[in-house]
Amino acid sequence: MPCRLFRFADFRRLLLAAVGAWLGTGPVAFAQWEEVVRPDRPLRLVGFESEGSDSGKGARREALEAIPMSRLTPAAQQRIRGISSRPTLHRHLGKETIQCDPDLFICLVRNPEILVGIWDLMDITHVQTTRLDPYQLRAIDGTGTDCTVDLVYGDPKVHVYIANGFYDGRLSPQKIDGKGLFILRTNYRQDEAQNVIIDGTLDCYLQIDQVAADLILRTFGPLIGRAADFNFAETARFIDQLGLAACRNPQGLEDVALRMPQVSEPTRGQFVSLVRQAAQRYHSRDYTAPARYGPEPAP
Repeated sequence: MPCRLFRFADFRRLLLAAVGAWLGTGPVAFAQWEEVVRPDRPLRLVGFESEGSDSGKGARREALEAIPMSRLTPAAQQRIRGISSRPTLHRHLGKETIQCDPDLFICLVRNPEILVGIWDLMDITHVQTTRLDPYQLRAIDGTGTDCTVDLVYGDPKVHVYIANGFYDGRLSPQKIDGKGLFILRTNYRQDEAQNVIIDGTLDCYLQIDQVAADLILRTFGPLIGRAADFNFAETARFIDQLGLAACRNPQGLEDVALRMPQVSEPTRGQFVSLVRQAAQRYHSRDYTAPARYGPEPAP
């Protein structure tokens, strides 16, 4: 997920203009994605720009318990514990609910450069991403943040990312090094119309250079927390829009895929294939309940 803080008015205006016409209903069929348990190795850069404010030991412990540590290498376990045991900032981002084909959703979660590429086309981000290998992505935001993010574990319900990087921009008189641990947890269910609904939460742990930590906490702590909440909610809403568009106008998304910058041909092809599958599942299902258009209404 992106680390740049978007202006709310610009994001909403462009989102509605570019994607609003594609709204549709989501498909059925739960994801059958294999687990990702990748060998660990030392990283270079990273450090996302959003997060802050401790959410309590309970939320922190629950997120960590969701990681199947026994399935990871000792090196990966050490890196996770090294960040989670001494975080400068921890932020629990509350549940967001979207409608999206599970296979398409997991593709987006494991290949965030697709989202960045679409936002690039919409001119709402200047983040540049580079895929270093199937499990590692580098991101540069153009304002001082340079980071790499590793996917160290993934299954349909839990994805774990570890990040290393630095910030060297005008907001700080000195270069700031940092590490991050991000735990995305998801659950899947179906509504009355057989649409797949995905509930997701994100726990963020940041470990910042001790010299800079006090300045960051005192100056940017509250702002960082609000930025993280906002970005997570808006990214979830955008994925919901893409999920709906995949079923109502798959050709439109295919046209977008052909123009997406920052995305390799294999990833572009995977995205197009999953969009087609989502549309096919939607149009072949039995309409025994009214279809939903737009976000699910609040309870």
